[in-house]
Amino acid sequence: MLLDTELEHLPAELRWREWMGRVEAVIFAASEPVTREVLARVVGRSCNIDLIIDDIRAALVGRPYELVAVAGGWQHRTKKAFGDAIHAAFGTAAGEGTKELSQSEALVLMCIAYFQPITRGELSAFFGKEVSRDLIGVLRGQDLIASGPRSPQPGAPYTYVTTKNFLSQFGLDTLRQLPDFEALEDAGLLSKEKLLAGDIMPDFSDGDEGQVGQEGR
Repeated sequence: MLLDTELEHLPAELRWREWMGRVEAVIFAASEPVTREVLARVVGRSCNIDLIIDDIRAALVGRPYELVAVAGGWQHRTKKAFGDAIHAAFGTAAGEGTKELSQSEALVLMCIAYFQPITRGELSAFFGKEVSRDLIGVLRGQDLIASGPRSPQPGAPYTYVTTKNFLSQFGLDTLRQLPDFEALEDAGLLSKEKLLAGDIMPDFSDGDEGQVGQEGR
């Protein structure tokens, strides 16, 4: 059956409410962020999707979940304030089953995010210590990074780039939302000078103490 997207038989207010319901239903039913192009299939040509999203967000004020822009689309996510309650109810096995990152894995992922496309050799030079294939394999296995274009360096090694799943896991719509280095330095999480000088030397062996969690749904 063809879906009536224009709804010209309805008064303007009811038409808008129907479009809101359709958009929210599609986003709620999806297992990944829903793009503007997908949402356009269920609303009329004159429908302003950004205004629809704004109205849905306003309707969700006070609810334990919200509509967020992430990975180039929109997704329902529980609010961070309810994270402790969710973990208490379901434990660490709840959610999408993504393994927490060790400190070394998180640092390597951060460097890939900021300097992509980047080779494993360039990552090793940053840290002054070899970044193992196993560590790269962990990040690839969680679909946080993928192979990028071949580097023009001798031997044409593969580069690595972050994925849409990386954006989704960390609640980012685009890479432009990554905090700048000044913000990271102010938070004590990174020293740009030490990083570029190779003075940050985390333990890239197994058994790191620190764990970095990713934002859950």
